[in-house]
Amino acid sequence: MALSASSSAQQARQALADRLAELCRDAGLSGLDLAERCGWSRSKSSRIMNARTPPSAEDIRAWCRACGADEQTEDLTAMLRTAEGMWVGWRRMERAGLRQAQEARLPLYERTRRFRSYSSWLVPGMIQTRLYTTAALQAIQKRRGLVDDVAGAVAARMERQRVLYEGDRRFAFLVEESVLRAGIGGAEVMTGQLGHLLTVASLPHVSLGVVPMKPDRERWPAEGFWIYDAAQVNVELVSGYLTITQPSEVRMYAETFAELAALAVYGANARALITAAMDALG
Repeated sequence: MALSASSSAQQARQALADRLAELCRDAGLSGLDLAERCGWSRSKSSRIMNARTPPSAEDIRAWCRACGADEQTEDLTAMLRTAEGMWVGWRRMERAGLRQAQEARLPLYERTRRFRSYSSWLVPGMIQTRLYTTAALQAIQKRRGLVDDVAGAVAARMERQRVLYEGDRRFAFLVEESVLRAGIGGAEVMTGQLGHLLTVASLPHVSLGVVPMKPDRERWPAEGFWIYDAAQVNVELVSGYLTITQPSEVRMYAETFAELAALAVYGANARALITAAMDALG
């Protein structure tokens, strides 16, 4: 389980460590006793109980067996998987290909009613054109040396976009002006993508804001993130995919979104920036 700076992930690790330490105490065992029963060094049991080293599923089985609590193995292993899922490296997330990673997010999209998305790198996937998505995913596939299932991954993302037009959902998208000029896929692809943004911005349930490039802005760009209702945040970093559910952290991202939204321009002013980016492509 990779470590992350997120307190959501740390809290999940700590909760698991506390449960394991509680089992040890309930069995009347010290850390040394448990280490001896499991055939470990004393330091290993101490590191696990203090959340300094994450246990493996096999460690949990051995721990429960040593404490005479085999019935707890399944629940504790589930806690481990939850904690692991809060931080997923791209290599692990995409080991079966890009299509599966795209399909895995659909249930979250279907149950969400209010979406807030901020992007400083790319146009958000929900409002990408097919050609833009293809160019972006092809670049990822080549850079990371993944199995080539780009066509299937593109189809999965396009299918996921149906939630933009279904039900009573609301969407707020913020993009940095630099995203409009990133040149993904070349001039023709970018021209089509920018035209699509103009179309999306006209939808009554969609807000599209562009944060202008200015030398005196008060809030600098941040990593791209999605807020799903008020329950979950997902952050895409260079090294992996972070899931945040801790309410205090979710509020921090909501506050950051509000600050960036206050810097953005909308309506005719946003259309002017998009059109200017299109004109620059010739």
